[in-house]
Amino acid sequence: MTDAPFSTYDEIAGLYHAQWADWYLPAALPALERLFFARVSRGARVLDVCCGSGHVTQELVRRGYAVTGIDASAELIALARGDLPGVDLRVQDARAPRLESRYDAAISTFDSLNHMLTLEDLREVFVGVHGALARGGLFVFDMNLEIAYSADLRQWTVHISDDEVGLARGLYDYATKKATTELIWFVRSDHAKCWEQHRSVVEQRCYEETAIVGELQQTGFHTIEAIGARDAGVTSELGFGRIFVVARA
Repeated sequence: MTDAPFSTYDEIAGLYHAQWADWYLPAALPALERLFFARVSRGARVLDVCCGSGHVTQELVRRGYAVTGIDASAELIALARGDLPGVDLRVQDARAPRLESRYDAAISTFDSLNHMLTLEDLREVFVGVHGALARGGLFVFDMNLEIAYSADLRQWTVHISDDEVGLARGLYDYATKKATTELIWFVRSDHAKCWEQHRSVVEQRCYEETAIVGELQQTGFHTIEAIGARDAGVTSELGFGRIFVVARA
């Protein structure tokens, strides 16, 4: 039993796991080194919020943290469990986590919290994380601001390998502040010359930095820093329009 709804990532979990395995973490690592790893001691209990298929979770485990990962996608969690046997990975909605322990730190990466489509949803995540952290616990996450969604609108990007073809394009509505990513994934089947098609549309919403900080404050977080990704050390295109936020419970 889980309390997580169906995730739009379930249908294209394999594409997500393969296409972005070596993209986010190497680019974000300078910021994570400065803002998270340098501040959280080895052996600390860490909650990985919206952990996906475990790309960052693997790095947390490699560095000696005691990790619990939660994500709404059962398919992504299944892939993470395949790579991380023995790690505490759970299918849970980040807006209503069910956790028995208190954690020294929490992290949420790859603009996962932009998937919260209302401020109320975002606030519920903050409430859940705050309740899961020990007093003074560190919370680090990144989110995209509006400018990040203005690049490469309506242009398809294509990922091709011998056994799969993935296509993705982004759309953004300036009136509603909502972004959609359309994903189409073709996987070679067991039958010669046949391909299976998987499709999904993933939604995100952007928020003003002041709104994000305000929700954190209302939830009880303090000592809040909002840092542009470029200023945090991200030099690749990942840093365009992205902020990293650091707060204490």
